[in-house]
Parts: sequence; C-alpha cells; structure tokens
Amino acid sequence: MFVIVTRFIALLVLLAASASAYSSIVQSSIVQSSTVQSSTVQWDGRSPQLELTNHVAFAAEPQQGWSVEEARGLPAAAWTRVRGENVSLGYSDTAYWFRLDIDNIAGSQTTALLEIAYPVLDHIEVYSFVGGNPVSRLVMGDKYPFRERPVYHRNFVIPLDLPPDQLVTVLLRVRSTSSMQVPMTLWSPDTFHAEEQARSLFEGLYYGIVLVMVLYNLFVYLAVGERSFLYYIGYITAMPLFLASLHGVAFQYLWPDATWWNDQAIIVFLNLVVVFGGIFSMRFISVLPSTHPVLSRVTILVVSVAGLLALAGLLVPYRYMILPTIGLAFIGCTGMLLLSIVRWMKGDPAARYYGVAWVFMLFGGIVLALSKFTVLPRNLVTENATQVGSAIGVILLSLALADRLNREKKRNFEAQRQLLVEERKVRLAQEKSLQIQQDANTLLEQRVEERTRDLATLNERLRELNATDALTGLKNRGYFDRAFQTLSVGAFRFGQPLSLLIIDIDRFKQFNDTYGHLVGDDCLRMVAQGIRQYVTRPQDLAARYGGEEFVVILPDTPEEGAVQVAEKIRREIEGTDFRVSDTTVRLTISIGVCSLTPDQADATRELFRRADEALYAAKAQGRNRVVCHDPDQEALTAGS
Repeated sequence: MFVIVTRFIALLVLLAASASAYSSIVQSSIVQSSTVQSSTVQWDGRSPQLELTNHVAFAAEPQQGWSVEEARGLPAAAWTRVRGENVSLGYSDTAYWFRLDIDNIAGSQTTALLEIAYPVLDHIEVYSFVGGNPVSRLVMGDKYPFRERPVYHRNFVIPLDLPPDQLVTVLLRVRSTSSMQVPMTLWSPDTFHAEEQARSLFEGLYYGIVLVMVLYNLFVYLAVGERSFLYYIGYITAMPLFLASLHGVAFQYLWPDATWWNDQAIIVFLNLVVVFGGIFSMRFISVLPSTHPVLSRVTILVVSVAGLLALAGLLVPYRYMILPTIGLAFIGCTGMLLLSIVRWMKGDPAARYYGVAWVFMLFGGIVLALSKFTVLPRNLVTENATQVGSAIGVILLSLALADRLNREKKRNFEAQRQLLVEERKVRLAQEKSLQIQQDANTLLEQRVEERTRDLATLNERLRELNATDALTGLKNRGYFDRAFQTLSVGAFRFGQPLSLLIIDIDRFKQFNDTYGHLVGDDCLRMVAQGIRQYVTRPQDLAARYGGEEFVVILPDTPEEGAVQVAEKIRREIEGTDFRVSDTTVRLTISIGVCSLTPDQADATRELFRRADEALYAAKAQGRNRVVCHDPDQEALTAGS
C-alpha cells in the first residue's frame, strides 16, 4: 500500500513538472507568433465539430479599454495566436479580446453553434460581422441571470447564422475573476445535441451515485447513531455541490437567478469539503490528540482555516477568495492522504480503504487545481478527473465505513461469547441482547429495502415526468425523437406504412400578443386535449414538438386513415369554443400529413421533411386545413 501511494505521488510530481515545461514551451511559441492573426475556419456544414483553439487569436485590453471598432481595427501585430491544446491564460483582472474568422464553404446558408465550455466566466460580449457589416451583439456570463442566455445550457452556447461564401468574423470580449480559460468549439446543431445527451448521462450517473450514497449513509446514521456517518454525509454532500457549481449545473438547475451566490458557492462548498473531510478523517482513522498530537493539531488548524474561509465566502468577493481556497484545498487533500499513510503504517485496517479512496480523490483534486493554474491543459481528462475520482472515493469510503461497522460487530460478538463462557446467567442475558440486536439489524435491512423500492418507484415517476411535457400533458420532444426512430425501424422491418401529422396553431404568435402568455398556455392545453381525443390506439403517439407545434405518429396507418384522423382533430379544434374573459374565440389549426412505407431503417428525417412541407403548404393555402404531401411537390387539400 505504502509503495503504491508513494509511486502515485511521484507520478503526480513528474506529471506536474512535465506540464510546467510544456506550459513554458507553449508560452514561448505564443510570443514567437505574436504577429500572426487568427487563421480562417473552413466550415462546410457537414463536419460534426471543430476545435477552434488553433484558429483563435487574442489581445489583452489596455486599462483605458477598447470599443468594438477599435478592437476590430487592430493591426495583425496586435493579435497573438493561441498555441497549445486550449485557451488558458490563468488568473488576471485584465479583459481579453478574442478573434475568430469563419468561412462557410457549404454553398448554402448554415447554422452552427459556438460553445465556450467554461461556465464560470463572468462577462462575455459577442460581436459578429458578415462581410464587414455588424450583425449581432450578445452579452452573457455567470454574472447575468441564466434565462438571458440565447441557448439554455450550462456552458455558453452562441448560435451563428453563416451565409454562403462570406467571411463571418466573431469578436469576443471576456473578463472574469476566475481562471481565464476560453475553450471554443464549433458544432453542428445535431451533433451538439447528441453530444449533450452523452454529457447529461455522465452527469446523471455521477450525481445519482452520490445521491444513493448520501441516502444510504443517512439511513445507517439514523439506525446506528455513529457520528462518523454524519460527517461523511457532510463531505459527500459538499463535494457534488462544489462540482455542480464549478461545472454550471447548479446555476442551470438550482439557482439560475442568484448570480452573486453562483460564484460564492464554489468558495463555500470547496472549503466545506475540506472541513467535513478533515473531521471525518480524524474520527475514522483515529487521528486524535491522544494518539497523534502533532498531526491532530495540524489537521484541526487546516479544518479551522477552511471553516473561516467558508464563512468569509459569504461576505468576501470571489476574486479575493479563489486562490487561497484552491491552495488550502490542495494542502487539505494532500494532508489527508498522508494521514492515511501514517495510520496504515501503525496497523490501522481502516486506513487501507481510506488510503486507496484518497489516492483517487487526491488525483482528481490535484489535476483540477493544476488545470486552473494553467500548469496542465484543460481537456476532458482534467475537467472530469475530480468527478471520477470523487465518485470512486465515495464508493470506497462507504465500503470502508461498512467494513468498520462489521468489524465492530464482530468484536462485540466475540466479547459477548467470552462473557457467555464465564457465567451462564450473563450468557442468557447476552443471548437476549443479541437477539434484540439481530432484530434491529433485520429491521434496518427491511427499511433499507423499503427505501430502495421507494427510490425505484420515484425513479420510475421521474422517468415518466422526464418524457412528459409539463404544460400539455402530452409526450415531450425528447420522447418523441426516440419513439419516432423506434417506430421507423419497426415499419421498415415489417413493411408497414407509417404516418406523421405535424400540427401548428394558426396565428398563435398574434394570439399570444393579444391575450398574453397565460391565455396562450390555456390554448395549448385545449389543443392538446383535442388531439388526445382522436389519438387513442396504444401504438399511436401524440407529443408537443415545441412552441405551438404538435406531432402525431400513426404506425401501420395508410394515408387515407391518417387524413381522417387529422380532419377529425381539425374539426374538433375549429368547433371548440375557447373563452377569454367574456369573449368566445375561435381557434384553427393547420396540419401537414405524410405517409410512407420506409425503404430504410432511419426514415425519420425524410418523413418529417415531407410532413413539414405539407404543413407549409397548408399555411400557404389559407390555414385551417389538412394537406397531404405530394411526391410530385403538389399538395392536395383533403378538407378545409
């Protein structure tokens, strides 16, 4: 164990030294190429993504500041080309300008998403120019409410409209009290959303593991009353909250309007990790004043300073707290690993689990700290090392607590057996006590099993809620996309027709502007209810696609049947009185219908495109009608 840990620490030192040398080489290359502007990005619309690091140039803004026209007019010598794996400039109060030139060579208008994958930047101004003419200006950052972002995402995502054969110049002005890291990636929308599902799965897996561990240890603490479990719960609660704050997840889901707290939460929770981790370590591996006077005093000092920094994080601005906090966290993580080594050498069996767990946690913490100080490059490994390491550490420490509890039970049982040998009357009393203890353990297992079943039921409800549109009660777009793909494969396999209806409320924007969004929500519910009345087969699916658009999938249904269902829905909505105050309003809908027997497994895009063309035809013909897609591009009106 000691050899493994020693080699691991040596490896980390070697990694840090290598990364420092690499960082020096990168900085040298930046200076040597300071007269080169950003290279133009060739975007063909078919690439899933492009890393933009080597295409970005930056310039430090002077104290008096620059206007966007001044920054745009800077000569080539004023821009510094980014060299290396990422844009990482360390901690600084200086504002930086970044320049990116994009050339759309696709031959047609395309849309791309520019992602800045560092969610703790304070202030970002985005200016875009097409052919030298200004097009748009966006302002975002973690100092602004989350709802003001153009794309609701934990990172900063900027939609770009790229006209064909024209140069699009993007200028970004970035100012932040956190580490100046600006990793940029250009995505196609489809690839970005697909990649986001994988990211969300990873995040959900990590926070799910932590949640299960918190609940498990909470139940054990309530059952046995061991205070080590309580401190451990504090530690494994503070750690994911810190990571959620650092990665923007907490800002997106927990406090989207609390911009001040969003920064301070990183300070508070990171210091709480040190506080609870230190106290738990002292109790768990018996680093007490009676056994280790010096180590216990040092640990108490680190814990006390971390507690003061956590309190100061509620009052002192982020810029003054972040560097001391990171340094203290580094000292705390390293110190706790050293405590485990000392206790292992003293023969404490609990230190085995504890030492291995802190090897993983220390690895994640050191990698994250070195990344923030720009010693290590910012990439997928450095950004997720803390999550992976902490998840493994949490599981191992839970096993260590269970092992400790089991060993204590064994020691108690052995003491009881010795007492039974000495005196018969005491043995009878102890047998009764043992039976009570066994009953308590059985009750605890039953409670854990009940809680597990409750969690399974709750997870099932959450999955149902995740697939349901909260406003209309129909399935949401995510569920529709998955079901649509499955039904397309089934129709292709069995040679059955598959029909798609795209339903759009006529003049809904005008309706919203006239009566307000609350009445508009009632309108959406009414339309959803009308759709639900005629989509009744178990295999049929009705969903809200977005805004005022709904979709209906009818498996094994030819065009004639699909038109009949669409016409029933249209007449139902047209004939329904929708009351607004004392006024009766008539609503109408337009429906595009497409039916085909797929000749390939993935026919969703073609089927949706045809139904969408039919919907546009219905709109063009005067609305309030059902139009079927004509393969010869002639829409046939089925009813009006």
